[in-house]
Amino acid sequence: MDTKELLKKVRKIEIKTRRLSDHIFGGEYHSTFKGRGMTFSEVRQYQFGDDVRSIDWNVTARYNEPFVKVFEEERELTMMLMVDVSGSELFGTTNRFKKDIITEISATLAFSALQNNDKVGLLLFSDEIELFIPPKKGKSHVLRIIRELLEFSPKSSKTDIGEALKYLTNVMKKKAIVFVLSDFMATDYEQTLKITGKKHDVTGIRVYDEKEEQIPNLGVVQMIDSETGLVKLVNTQSKRVRNAYGEYYRNRVDYFKETFNKSGCGILDCRVDESYVKKLLGYFKRRG
Repeated sequence: MDTKELLKKVRKIEIKTRRLSDHIFGGEYHSTFKGRGMTFSEVRQYQFGDDVRSIDWNVTARYNEPFVKVFEEERELTMMLMVDVSGSELFGTTNRFKKDIITEISATLAFSALQNNDKVGLLLFSDEIELFIPPKKGKSHVLRIIRELLEFSPKSSKTDIGEALKYLTNVMKKKAIVFVLSDFMATDYEQTLKITGKKHDVTGIRVYDEKEEQIPNLGVVQMIDSETGLVKLVNTQSKRVRNAYGEYYRNRVDYFKETFNKSGCGILDCRVDESYVKKLLGYFKRRG
């Protein structure tokens, strides 16, 4: 992609997603996540009308009169976008790949953070860490993130969500709002997600194409595994083959939902031909 074409694409995505984040998500994002981060400020004597749950029992016992803890809302939040750039994201049976939708959702979220004067960072992963951009503020920084999402070429086509979560936990010392964008066609990340979920506010956004859910009966066809590059002849007439694939697919989707739920993390499903705008809005409203 030459520079001119890339800038044109960045501009197109900026216009579309900026409008969405300004008019729709700014307020919703703000009310959903602001006030979640509270830092301890001081203790003071209890006053009529104070919430009894904020009483500091140690200080109260020491002075023999009630004292309450005072917290301050952290004004600045940090958003981390964790984006799966493995081979399976280049699947699409409509005129859009999963990668395209992931880029648009990421850009919308990044502009929502920008509007609230929050920092935003990017972590691109396959089965290794492909790129890490530390969180920063500012429009030029958000445009750099969009540029990377559009033109980055990963070294690997495989996926390891656990490895990416482990890296994030090590590199992000302060609590962050984390969005993991992937098709989640992977397993073995339960333990790392539990640890990440305790430290950060994590949401998994699963982007998928409905044609992936089941193989149609097309006779004997040549298929390429987008993550390994292996080419196989597959007899899609065989009910056993179609059922085995359907089960494989459902197992991974179930694993994603159960693992995120058990770890206290949020989940959101976005089909490539559906409006991600409605999905995101509904999710923010439920959480707000």
